[in-house]
Amino acid sequence: MNIRNQILEQSEWEEIDTFYNNPVYQHLNMKDIMITTINDSKIRHENLDKEIEEKLKIKAKQAIFISRHTSKSGAPTLTTHPIGNYGNAQFGGNTKTLTKSSPKLMTQLLRILKKNAKHANLYHKVCFEVTHHGPYMSIPTLFIEVGSNKEEWIKKEPANIVAKSVLDLLSSYHYEEDITDKIPVLIGIGGGHYAPRFTDVALEKKIAFGHMIPSYHIDSGNIDDEMFEKAIQETPNVEGVYFHRKALKKSHLSKYRQWFENRGIHSVSSKDLPDID
Repeated sequence: MNIRNQILEQSEWEEIDTFYNNPVYQHLNMKDIMITTINDSKIRHENLDKEIEEKLKIKAKQAIFISRHTSKSGAPTLTTHPIGNYGNAQFGGNTKTLTKSSPKLMTQLLRILKKNAKHANLYHKVCFEVTHHGPYMSIPTLFIEVGSNKEEWIKKEPANIVAKSVLDLLSSYHYEEDITDKIPVLIGIGGGHYAPRFTDVALEKKIAFGHMIPSYHIDSGNIDDEMFEKAIQETPNVEGVYFHRKALKKSHLSKYRQWFENRGIHSVSSKDLPDID
């Protein structure tokens, strides 16, 4: 709600309807941009896009959830990530099911978030998170979050930067196809939850990441051919795969590289990728 209120303050909106007794806002200039608010847990509110279409007669094409992030460490973070489950659906969504990612939008949002946080001298870590949690959606979806405890959630400045970053993105791009530059889209495999290698590469190189698979899901046995296929299917325009090699067993790396090569998706390294201008 803190982020939502900042978005409403930073731009011009008009109230056009209600949803769960909450106002529905439409942007005054960007008529295809709406804000809706629900009262329950967003990660467990499945098929929200279909419900919005049914109740509001709005056929959504892209979803951006503004959210709070919780972690045991409580570390101050600003994050963005795709959604879905590689294993059991413990936190919303469906078991072993991914929602379509928005690689170009999400990666551009990460860069904007990093720039705005740096300009504001925020102490928060800005990074991707790997694919995790629900809800299940039938349209491309991404999350952007302030973490990782109540102290950070209620502060004005982190929420302000997230709100500004979302509006900065939407001032240029609303959908994946709006970003017409030839940008290689990659799947990321390996590493930890906060995707340190993929974040670094995205901030330095002219690429975009869709679904990202962490080492802990590989180690737990959740990643098989079916999940790799789903990661491909739900990463629009995927061209390559980036392995966090130091975080993977050599046997896994060799096997996975060959699996993707057999499907025409080549593994890439940082030296192969163009620098951001």
